[in-house]
Amino acid sequence: MTTSRTTIVIATRNRCDGLLRTLQHLDDGAPGSPVVVVDNGSADGTAQRVSARFPRVRVLRLHRNLGASARNLGVRAARTPYVAFSDDDSWWAPGALARVEAAFDAHPRLGLVTGRTLVGEQERPDPINHLLADSPLGRDPDLPGPSVLGFLCCAAVVRREAHLGVGGIHPLLFFLGEERLLAWDLAAAGWSCCYLDTAVAHHHPAPRRGGAHARRVLELRNDLLTAWLRKPVRDGVAATAALARRALGDRAARTALGEAVRRLPAAARGRSALPHRVLRHVELVEGAA
Repeated sequence: MTTSRTTIVIATRNRCDGLLRTLQHLDDGAPGSPVVVVDNGSADGTAQRVSARFPRVRVLRLHRNLGASARNLGVRAARTPYVAFSDDDSWWAPGALARVEAAFDAHPRLGLVTGRTLVGEQERPDPINHLLADSPLGRDPDLPGPSVLGFLCCAAVVRREAHLGVGGIHPLLFFLGEERLLAWDLAAAGWSCCYLDTAVAHHHPAPRRGGAHARRVLELRNDLLTAWLRKPVRDGVAATAALARRALGDRAARTALGEAVRRLPAAARGRSALPHRVLRHVELVEGAA
C-alpha cells in the first residue's frame, strides 16, 4: 500500500452514525491516508465507537465545542506535509488526494487546493463549483487551476506549513464563513489558493442544525466580524451601519448585530488589515458575487 502524504482531518459533534459511514468511505477510497477525528465534545459515544471500529484512526477528544477551529488541532497533530479536510458527512473520491499532492509538489507557493464537490446520491455538482471555476481572479499560469479566495472546507486540502503559519481557522467566527477568512489570510501571507476540478469530494449533507433562521444569524454576524478583522476601518463602520439599518425590520439581523457587538472587542484585538493587493482581489470576488 502506498502511504499518503496527506492526513485527513474531520471535526465532528454528535453525528457518530454519519461519521462512521464517512470513515468507511475513506477507508475504501483513501486507504493509505492517516485520519484524525477531532471530537468536539460529543455526547453520543463518538470517541469510543470510532476507536472500536477504526483503530487506525486517531481520535482527539475535546471537552467542549470549539466549532470550526477544532480542525486546527487536527492539523497540528498531523505529521504529513498536506492536510485534507472532510466533514462527518463527506469524503474524498479515490485518487483525489494523489492529484492534490502532485499539484502541491509542482507549485511550492500553493497553500490551499479546493476540489470539485458532488452532492448526494445523485452526485449533483455543488453550485460553488461553477463559481470557483469562473473565479474573477482568473487563471494564474503558475497554478494548476483558477485562483480563488474561498472554498468549501469539506473539499479543501491545505499545505500544513501554510495553515499553521497563518494561525489556521480563526476561532472568533466559530462556525460559517471561516473558509473565506482563512483564504484571505493565506493570500496575505503570500500563499496561493486554487480550484482543481479533478480532485473530487463527495458530500451527503446531514440535516442542518438550528434551522434557516439560526444559519442566517451566523452568516450576518460573521460577515460583520470578518469586515472588522481584515478590512479597512471604514469598511467595518459601513458594514455595521448597514446591518443596523437592516435590523430595524429584520429579526435575524437584530440578533446578528447583538452577537457581533459582543464580539467586537475580540475582533479589535485580532485585527490585521489585509494588504492592498489582497483587498483588490477581495473586492473583485465580492463584486462578482
